[in-house]
Amino acid sequence: MKRKAYEEALEPMQQELVGMARWAAATGQRIVVLFEGRDTAGKGGAISAVRHVLNPRQCRVVALSKPSEAEQTQWYYQRYIAHLPSAGEIVLFDRSWYNRAGVEQVMGFASQSQVDGFLAQTPVFERLLVEDGIRLFKYWLTTDQEQQEERLRERLDDPMKRWKLSPIDLAARHKYDDYTQAREAMLRVTHTEWAPWTLVDFNDQKRGRLTLIRNLLDRLPETDVLPPEIDFEPLDRKPLTESYGVLKPIPVFEED
Repeated sequence: MKRKAYEEALEPMQQELVGMARWAAATGQRIVVLFEGRDTAGKGGAISAVRHVLNPRQCRVVALSKPSEAEQTQWYYQRYIAHLPSAGEIVLFDRSWYNRAGVEQVMGFASQSQVDGFLAQTPVFERLLVEDGIRLFKYWLTTDQEQQEERLRERLDDPMKRWKLSPIDLAARHKYDDYTQAREAMLRVTHTEWAPWTLVDFNDQKRGRLTLIRNLLDRLPETDVLPPEIDFEPLDRKPLTESYGVLKPIPVFEED
């Protein structure tokens, strides 16, 4: 999808996202959106498209690193619970508790008994969240291996993206089918009436973002909350310029 067409389609949706945030603040909604999927699918770009126009004090992104030694001794969900939203907040999980059913299982970081326990407990855990009033949205971003290979190569060749290329990403290249099987096993158990999954095709990342955002907005109730009126009176004097005493600004950037 061409960037101009993408941006033209995205702008009205972002206005709706701002309205969603205003509605959440006015009504005390707690919104959680999980972004899961294959490596390179485009989770980061999708999250950026959602949060770009939102107040960062209201909309938080949670991207946890591997658990510490202390966290490994906790109840598995414990460190995720600490990041759940308060009234009026929106939390976007860049990977979530579903790590256990995905990368931890496929890469051998979790035992089969741990995975089985996760699959048994997660529908119950999520039902508790939903029954307490949290609006939970779960998205899985899909991509074919040909696209995955192209994006991994791009990360390898681009110094600005090299940090995105991890040993886990490289190992995942040889476990594409294993990830598919793990995902299907997870969906059979955790795609529930109260917390359903939505799969989004991200072979074209721009179309994927638009599809995801449109779906998210369409699943919300009426969110029409008018912004407060602000009386923006003109100044009673000419605008002032900056003045400096103790320090002055550093020289401005000049093109060569």
